[in-house]
Amino acid sequence: MNGGLEQAAREAVAQFGTPLYFYDLARLRADATQIREAFRDPWIRLYSLKANGLPGLVREILDSGFSFSAVSGGELDLGRRAGADPSRMVLEGVGKTERDLRSAARLAATSTPLLWVSLESAEDAAALAAHAFRGGERVDALVRVNPSVAPETLGALAVGAPSSKFGVLPEELPSVIEAGGGPHGPIRWRGIHLHVGSQLGAVDAWRSSFRVGLRLLELQRAELTEFDTLDAGGGFPVAYDEGAASVPSPARFAAAANTELVQLPAAARPSRLAVEPGRAVVAGCGWLIGRVLHVRRREPPIVVLDTGMTELIRPALYSARHPMVALTSLGEPIDTSDGAPNETVRVDGPVCESTDTLGSASLPPLARGDLVAIGMTGAYGSSMFSSYNGRPRPSEVAWDGGRLTMLRRRGSYRALP
Repeated sequence: MNGGLEQAAREAVAQFGTPLYFYDLARLRADATQIREAFRDPWIRLYSLKANGLPGLVREILDSGFSFSAVSGGELDLGRRAGADPSRMVLEGVGKTERDLRSAARLAATSTPLLWVSLESAEDAAALAAHAFRGGERVDALVRVNPSVAPETLGALAVGAPSSKFGVLPEELPSVIEAGGGPHGPIRWRGIHLHVGSQLGAVDAWRSSFRVGLRLLELQRAELTEFDTLDAGGGFPVAYDEGAASVPSPARFAAAANTELVQLPAAARPSRLAVEPGRAVVAGCGWLIGRVLHVRRREPPIVVLDTGMTELIRPALYSARHPMVALTSLGEPIDTSDGAPNETVRVDGPVCESTDTLGSASLPPLARGDLVAIGMTGAYGSSMFSSYNGRPRPSEVAWDGGRLTMLRRRGSYRALP
């Protein structure tokens, strides 16, 4: 955090209390621009709504030149409420319900079709075909293929590995087409959807997957004349740990894709290409601010905050690490860049679970009431909130460099399940 952002965060806490999600819109716009510059038009940039579907942020992302990827009917509704036309949204996900697929068919029947639906199995294809047949209009679809690569990421995030539940194997592709009514049925087959994993540490597996998609497109085109689309997925990493080695930029992924494309004759290249970043768009703009409840003089010292796994489950879920800074020390505002002496402490949350820990951090002397900001929480923080232990949703506030804007009010006890 820089000095101006720290002061704005303290002002936000004074107005709205803690726990508090605090979003830096300048950072959001900068990160969105970096991706837009790497994947310029005519690449379709699909922001993955599951990363953070807060309407105020989603509208910012829409205005930054992105369309949306939704994994449920609920996320499609989020996108529409943010102002997106259905033609700028796609429906994906391994768990699409009959209601979700019926909605996609209904949109096509009312001349407001989605950009496409990504199908995960023969069962998916048969169900969508049935709804599309009753609606009377063809529905554009991709088939999600599992490229069976070993992505450079945590096992829990490696969705393109052979053991993953996501997507069909390349050899299963014909059975999906047949289940959906074949080349001339109620589904208009448009191409291949890929996704190898999240938080990729290198571009190699992503590039290998891209190559698999190009080959499959070419093989299918003789029978499927409108097979013209390759969605390469996302996975672009962010640097959660400032001391870690640098992560590959979106531009490196774009360069890898271009290297594969230029090896093909122009006529063999897909006419539509897409990526679907989520984390890389919103992670860096978000801060979760908590207030110190206890400081236990143990070895190492333990700092307990009023925010934890209910607001940010990533550390408890797979030992994710987030940077942390103190906004006050012993009741006084501090500048995190002033070089004051710190000590390494363990930071825990307030939930009655021993796994409710946010990790270790180097922080100045703290006492009850001091403020700690947890960085890189814009993605998979608010969107994975839990009311476990009877905890209401935190307030969520944006800072545009000049003023604070409420994005979501604090939840109430009455609203708890």
